[in-house]
Amino acid sequence: MTVETKVALTEQDVRSYSAKMNEADWMADFRADALARVEQLPMPTPDKTKIDKWNFTEFPSHTVETAVFASLEELPEEARELVDVTQQKNIYVQHNNTPAFLSLSEELKAQGVIMTDIFTASREHGDLVKKYYMTDGVKVNEHKLTALHAALMNGGVFVYVPKNVVVEEPLQVLFLHDDAQASLFNHVLVVAETSSSVTYVENYLSTVEESKGLANIVTEVIAGDNAKVVYGAVDVLADGFTTYVNRRGVTGRDSRIEWALGLMNDCDTISENITHLVGDNSSCDLKTVVVGRGKQRQNFTSEIVHWGLDTDAFILKHGVMKDESSAIFNGIGKIEKGATRSNAVQESRILMLSEKARGDANPILLIDEDDVTAGHAASVGNVDPLQLFYLMSRGISEKEAQRLVIHGFLAPVVSKLPIEGVKKQLTEVIERKVR
Repeated sequence: MTVETKVALTEQDVRSYSAKMNEADWMADFRADALARVEQLPMPTPDKTKIDKWNFTEFPSHTVETAVFASLEELPEEARELVDVTQQKNIYVQHNNTPAFLSLSEELKAQGVIMTDIFTASREHGDLVKKYYMTDGVKVNEHKLTALHAALMNGGVFVYVPKNVVVEEPLQVLFLHDDAQASLFNHVLVVAETSSSVTYVENYLSTVEESKGLANIVTEVIAGDNAKVVYGAVDVLADGFTTYVNRRGVTGRDSRIEWALGLMNDCDTISENITHLVGDNSSCDLKTVVVGRGKQRQNFTSEIVHWGLDTDAFILKHGVMKDESSAIFNGIGKIEKGATRSNAVQESRILMLSEKARGDANPILLIDEDDVTAGHAASVGNVDPLQLFYLMSRGISEKEAQRLVIHGFLAPVVSKLPIEGVKKQLTEVIERKVR
């Protein structure tokens, strides 16, 4: 049996939606061309996970229009906890599929920094968006899900930092999902030009008990020569979603991308994070934490591809599986021919908290060059009994000792998130899921 991939929406539907959102004309053509490719392209094939029976195309509604917010004070309580409403000057909020709030400081505007919803960006900054949108990062024709995303994109944000501009304070984006009918085809595009620097942090917060929609999310991060992008994210999507997430980075010469990802969805998830180190002396640091529970099935592919000389990469993935959940960690370090003196290191570790939980860590090194350094480490197992014994010998209960071990195990990523409210959210989500 293969998954039904016929899309109910027609070319006229996607063109009408583009017109409704007042997008640039080229975006309507882009959508229509992508929709025509969906039926011809194959599904992605994540290693060791069969997705032929997963639903990636059927959903109750393409868009759900919901309330906008006059101020951050109007956010629901769970959302306000993620935001410093008195201090955060640079923030964008999307409410289901509606651009709901935007604040960007006058100082950053004066320096040419752009942060706006993807629809406004296509209209007001069309040349910039067209230059980078699904060109160097994620391609439309990679497989069915990338083409489907391009055709049905119904939200997202565009961030642009001009040459030589250093954004000192983090830019924050909140994708608030509180309608079970809403699907998320979000596109995030972050561009940092030569010698610029930016920290971007996003939250996916789903407050419904069970979603009836889909999540097909694409992120593209473009770091120009000598640029630095720190990208933090906490994903908390509800049970019921079928989720595909593709986060992609491309580096120029002497540039750096740092990823700190807390992947805390309660739904079945396929997640790809791939960074291409194109420029010489560029680097990438990728840190990911995952907690699975219930009967979740999840597959996480983390890949860094070395193209330039003297490129450096480090992948760190820690996961905790409980109940009957399962997760596949595919870590790939690929050094292309000509990427001399590159360094590719990775570490994947999974803790299993119950007999029926499953974890599989697959470190892969693909090396086509001789003068390089590469290494990997992987482990899958239960909580170390010696650690538990040590803590319990100090008067701590077994349950509390296990909780402390888990938080310590996940701390290398949690500590990297640059916004305190977001760091607190991730800590609380971990606490809730492992309790």
